Amino acid sequence: MLFNTVEAAATLTVGTDAFRNERKRTSSRPRIMTGLAIVGGNTIGEASVDVFIEDYFVGRFQNSLNGVVSILLPDHLQPVGPHVIPAGSPVVALIAVAPTVSPLKIQVYGQG
Repeated sequence: MLFNTVEAAATLTVGTDAFRNERKRTSSRPRIMTGLAIVGGNTIGEASVDVFIEDYFVGRFQNSLNGVVSILLPDHLQPVGPHVIPAGSPVVALIAVAPTVSPLKIQVYGQG
């Protein structure tokens, strides 16, 4: 896993970058993004996140499991790319549809 974040629903309003406080969203080394897991919210598919590498749109992803404390299984990983994350380029996760009450956990997988 490259990095992850857990944010309360109250802080995840539409247009907010869920990775804004994540120190590892930018690295001094190039990395490769291969997967993404989004869990939490009250129901599956309740929340949507637009993922960008700098200004490159990776895609829109929904939570694939409700409940942040749930154990993540390989089925919850959504494959992407592989997408190169250049050194110094931030990964951004803009909230497109906010969760109603429960927090979200977003994990970015890859090499780097």
